[in-house]
Amino acid sequence: MEIKTIGVLTSGGDAPGMNAAIRAIVRYGLSCGFRMVGVERGYHGLLRGEFKELTAASVSDLIQRGGTILQTARSKAFATPEGIEQASKLAKEYGLDALIVIGGDGSFRGAHKLSETGINTIGIPGTIDNDISCTEYTIGYDTALNTAMEAVDKIRDTATSHQRCSLIEVMGRNAGYIAVDVALATGAEMVLIPERDKHCPKVELVNRIVEDIRQSQKVGKKHHIVIIAEGVGGSQELAQMIEECTEVETRATVLGHIQRGGSPTIRDRVYAAKMGKMAVDLLKEGKTNRVVVVQNGKLTDVDITEGLEMKKNVSEFDYELVGSLSRNIQNC
Repeated sequence: MEIKTIGVLTSGGDAPGMNAAIRAIVRYGLSCGFRMVGVERGYHGLLRGEFKELTAASVSDLIQRGGTILQTARSKAFATPEGIEQASKLAKEYGLDALIVIGGDGSFRGAHKLSETGINTIGIPGTIDNDISCTEYTIGYDTALNTAMEAVDKIRDTATSHQRCSLIEVMGRNAGYIAVDVALATGAEMVLIPERDKHCPKVELVNRIVEDIRQSQKVGKKHHIVIIAEGVGGSQELAQMIEECTEVETRATVLGHIQRGGSPTIRDRVYAAKMGKMAVDLLKEGKTNRVVVVQNGKLTDVDITEGLEMKKNVSEFDYELVGSLSRNIQNC
């Protein structure tokens, strides 16, 4: 089937760089002669026919803005067979021949279902957690890292002044990529991630942190920084328990959704532009049910079904490096 009209939507959690991707998709698509349509509020909007024509002017002054102008929402109704059928029907009635979906694994599962109904679909990975298995990089990750790093640097200043232990909770419900990279970038003494610590008893986590504090005190350290991924949680409770055990003033800070917002970094803007162009090119080539990914440092594409089956783990090297670099080792 010849593709004349391409729709674009953002789904799942918003991520800095989504707007830059929308801009690239629309402007490159228009230059290729396609009619471009925005679907508002993700799959929720697709189910309700919330479509709008997109022009080059409608995506101007966008590249530097965080969030997504198309907005995003989660839709339980879309996850049902009836929802998929209804969404596909509305898309075809509006003349959508293809759909580019910017989001995470859940968004790609929805795109795959639509592909089975005859809608040509391409996925672009956009999530701050960098937890999509088939790609080394996702749009929004670099911005979230920089936001968290700047916050931890500021907290370190006051932690040093007061000789405190600071527990800083970053995002990452099921993945510890943000936590590990932020810990490395800020010189944190310890990192807790869901892959290793989600089901660990609080007492055990406290004992590990307390032991680390005591070892640090022996070599003259006056402050202590622990990065905790959201999926481990309980940072307030842990802080209280640590202070009771050590008599070291301990504070917990939850960075929360500030990591989702803000102007995207140059890395996120560049990847958004490149991935957006490649998504349109794949449709030009007649490909469907694909995800644009980064593998071995290069941009490529994989089948959505295969991509969802791939596995990805936090680097053991990076995780162990956090602890190694935080200690004052006299002899190596």
